[in-house]
Amino acid sequence: MNIILGIISIILTFGTVVLLEKIYKKEGLLIWVSIATILANIIVCKTINIFGITSSLGNIMFASNFLATDILTEKYGSDYAKKSINCALVATIIFIVTTQISLLFIPDETDIAQESMKTLFSLNLRTSLASLTLFYLSNKFDIYLYEKLKNKYPNKLWLRNNTATIISNCLENYLFALLAFIGIFNIPTIISIATTGSIIEIVIAILDTPYIYISKLLK
Repeated sequence: MNIILGIISIILTFGTVVLLEKIYKKEGLLIWVSIATILANIIVCKTINIFGITSSLGNIMFASNFLATDILTEKYGSDYAKKSINCALVATIIFIVTTQISLLFIPDETDIAQESMKTLFSLNLRTSLASLTLFYLSNKFDIYLYEKLKNKYPNKLWLRNNTATIISNCLENYLFALLAFIGIFNIPTIISIATTGSIIEIVIAILDTPYIYISKLLK
């Protein structure tokens, strides 16, 4: 069941990215990156099992940001792609601050949401800072690398898309695992966690390739 839902999620998520760009041009992608980042930070709390590998549910949504920034860099220039990441960073900070303040309010005796909100929105400061920092840096690096590869290999869209996304994703996974879990788990365990996440991200990155070609063909 998870495999079928995963395939459907990839089609719907990546398809939505292309559709928003088709309808609203670069503004659609600017909006998407902020929305996807906030949604990913919520659904990442849920873990699932696919092919015997435990993964967080936010992988596809996070990966869609790389697709969106690659399309922005390809069709509108790297400045717009960088702007989308800056907007997403601000939106995420606003989301975090707002949810943390909401948890401080004393709930009424009739309230039924407080405990569920605590489960979803309570922060581990260390992992949250690591996640936010590496989201920003990895996406900026993806834009930088994509632009360099575009200039060097202008006729190889698949190469720059996959290379930039895969390298950026893997760097993010390994650095996040190191920053978030050093001193909690031993190094082999940290590497195992990062490798598992990277394998899933590589597969998702390859699957987004047809969508950037579709976006490129759409005028």
